[in-house]
Amino acid sequence: MNSKLSNGAIYRKVLTFSLRRFWVSLIYIAMLVGLTAGGFIITDKYINMKGSGLIGMGVGLVIACVFIAIISHFFMYVIKAGQIAVITKAVTEDKLPENAWQTGKAAVKERFGTIALYYAATGIIKGIFHELGKVITKVGEAVGGDAGGTVGSVISIVIDTIISYLCDCCLGWVFYRKDESAFKATCEGAVTFFKNGKTFLKNMGRVFGIGLASLIGIGGAFFGIFYLIALQFSASITTLANEIKELAAKGEPSKVMDFLSSPTTLTIAIAIVLALIVWSIIHGTFIKPFVLVGVLRNYMDSAVQSIPDSSEFDILEKHSKKFKKYKKQHANEL
Repeated sequence: MNSKLSNGAIYRKVLTFSLRRFWVSLIYIAMLVGLTAGGFIITDKYINMKGSGLIGMGVGLVIACVFIAIISHFFMYVIKAGQIAVITKAVTEDKLPENAWQTGKAAVKERFGTIALYYAATGIIKGIFHELGKVITKVGEAVGGDAGGTVGSVISIVIDTIISYLCDCCLGWVFYRKDESAFKATCEGAVTFFKNGKTFLKNMGRVFGIGLASLIGIGGAFFGIFYLIALQFSASITTLANEIKELAAKGEPSKVMDFLSSPTTLTIAIAIVLALIVWSIIHGTFIKPFVLVGVLRNYMDSAVQSIPDSSEFDILEKHSKKFKKYKKQHANEL
């Protein structure tokens, strides 16, 4: 495919999805901070018991996570899948829709119809690739010797990043092959990776380079901002640090608990966590879609030139034990 559309032009067109995702993410942050802080303040003030503030903070955090999970499950999938559908359409047809949002929503509805069908398809995609990632991680741990745990963790982060992009590319292929069943298209998308793995992995240098740059730039800037904000709540942080110290004294010695029992280090930890949350939102919302346009373009170029045949699906059985189960469950769709 010789596309005339630049990656930048496609990215600007699908920014409407990123902006919607960003606003939802702001709601997430407000809920997370509000309910967690609210739980700490209410229990610390009205419940006369040691460690009550810490307990209240935990309860507030759990409630926030439940609400966030519900919103993500029922609403965010449309934004993510719709954006991938429009990017796929742009790189394969070399044209952009007038209304990207409506086109993306229509594509998701046409392809999957229900939330259940969408999650069934994406579950199979993730199942195949994550199983491969676990195998590679275990190999790294074995090779790492005494430092195997660290080596395995580093490899796991790298593999998870690669898998995230592969899942998005495979989902794009499912949209492209709209006349085939979602399961068959998923199999074709996975086989395409195994046939052209070296070509796709060349994109990973750019993926990790941009990711590291955004982590240092965006994450570092927000760490400074949140650290200065946290200093304004030194009294509350000191109270929380003392509760952690008392809790740590009752249990087994822990380096993490010792670290967090100091108001200074607890302030740093809070700033780091909040900065990472904001970075992950900004990176995932605005940076990753730009990188994905280029990765998905390369993926579709290779896939369209050589669409996998059903006879090639055996390669998936070599890499994924779960595929045999999926194959039996969806035998009528092949």
